[in-house]
Amino acid sequence: MEIVHTPVMKNEILSYLVPVSENPVMIDCTTGEGGHTQAFLDKYPFLTVFGFDRDSSIQAKAVERFRSYGNRFVPVNGWFDDELKKMESSSADMILFDLGISIFHYAQSKRGFSFRADEKLDMRLDENQKLDAATIVNEYREEELADLIYQYAEERYSRRIAHRIAEERSRERIESAARLADIISSAVPPQYRHGHIHPATRTFQALRIEVNKELDRITPALEEAVRVVKAHGRIAVITFHSLEDRQVKWFFKKRAADKGDIAILTKHPLTASQEECSSNPPSRSAKLRIIERKGDANYENRK
Repeated sequence: MEIVHTPVMKNEILSYLVPVSENPVMIDCTTGEGGHTQAFLDKYPFLTVFGFDRDSSIQAKAVERFRSYGNRFVPVNGWFDDELKKMESSSADMILFDLGISIFHYAQSKRGFSFRADEKLDMRLDENQKLDAATIVNEYREEELADLIYQYAEERYSRRIAHRIAEERSRERIESAARLADIISSAVPPQYRHGHIHPATRTFQALRIEVNKELDRITPALEEAVRVVKAHGRIAVITFHSLEDRQVKWFFKKRAADKGDIAILTKHPLTASQEECSSNPPSRSAKLRIIERKGDANYENRK
């Protein structure tokens, strides 16, 4: 079994997420191939991890990886916002969200996540759902497409891109990631086309977010996570772009101010070390925020 994804900011996560009970429970809300989960299972021999993931293909890799750990790893196939609702209150010592998309999806899933591959436009994490990237690209109104590209990717050429897509799909349905990437490249100015990132990067991000309703899941999931984590237990969230990070930041700030039942341990988000950024490029955009659920009136921050 080949593992292609390297967990981001593993050492920082291990230092902040610590058990608060003798038989601790952790929830890895975005297990993927299980990099973070393995680090915790190896460090804490009495730990049980509930590993959530909507993608059954990548979850199968995690199940195989943790076969020797027995019932210490409990796979749960579902969206994290839905599955957290089913968990008992105050039942988890630690909860982790790594909101990035696994390298597996770009390199092995063959679902059109990468604009560099000639793959079918799909981008679904739940392959049973109807909405996929091809449906959005070919059936959304031009104005609607432009709005979502701007809203979910802050793409300044969103209207030019949407207009070119509308022109091209009127001639022939757009079915492949590679063709869509070429269309986007042809829609933007030359200087933007040859900039430091591929001109299709933001549009592909917007499509992926829309397909999987990624931003819609964050706040409801965090609400449930605060309920599920034990007193003095901690919640860590890794984000990879400003839309995610902004939502997490303001949820934590508002919750701390309005209800006062959490303490924010990271006034400013933690970022990966220079060494990690060099060895694991996806970590360059990662931001880590951590909170702790307060206990009784004698609560004291432990870090």
